[in-house]
Amino acid sequence: MDTKTIITAAVWATALLACAPATAQKAGGDTRRVYCWEESGRKICGDALPASAVDAPRTEFNARTGLAREQLGRALSSAERAVAAEAARQAALAAEADTARQRRDLAMVESYAAESDLERAYGERITLVDESVKTSQMGVANLRASLLSLLRQAADLELQQQPVRKPLADNILAQHADLLRQQAILQQQLAERSTLDRDLQDALARYRELKQLQAD
Repeated sequence: MDTKTIITAAVWATALLACAPATAQKAGGDTRRVYCWEESGRKICGDALPASAVDAPRTEFNARTGLAREQLGRALSSAERAVAAEAARQAALAAEADTARQRRDLAMVESYAAESDLERAYGERITLVDESVKTSQMGVANLRASLLSLLRQAADLELQQQPVRKPLADNILAQHADLLRQQAILQQQLAERSTLDRDLQDALARYRELKQLQAD
């Protein structure tokens, strides 16, 4: 046994002896504790926790049995508490999302009797998105052609050294804004369409797994 171990054992024994009278009076039902913490690089034990050690990491022992009851880390700073609270919030959101996914999966299994029914439902969604994409593409093409026509009118006026009057300028700005808006809608539709095939494959995999679980 090395010197450090001997010193630690002696400190622990002293702490227990200090608690012995109270322990003897409460045999079998004693809930008093012995606290051990580090201070200035030294391990200190006692039956009372000083204010200076309240936020320090410590181990709490049962005064009668000498068994560790609880091990506490240091108190968190306000920034660390904020981080912990945010982590807890994110974990709760993830748990809610997982629960919602499980409900959707169960509803999917109950709604579709066979894989072909599920594929048909996704096929209808794919068709609707494809039609929306075509409509948006036509809208973008028409808006672009209209804007180009207005820009040519403005260019011709400038070439003739005539002013581009406010109604025409306002119309150009409005057409340009409409074109940008329609292009953004088209991009969203294309992004949705690109994920539908993958979503279908994922849904089929979950469907087969849940069907197998029900069969077992």
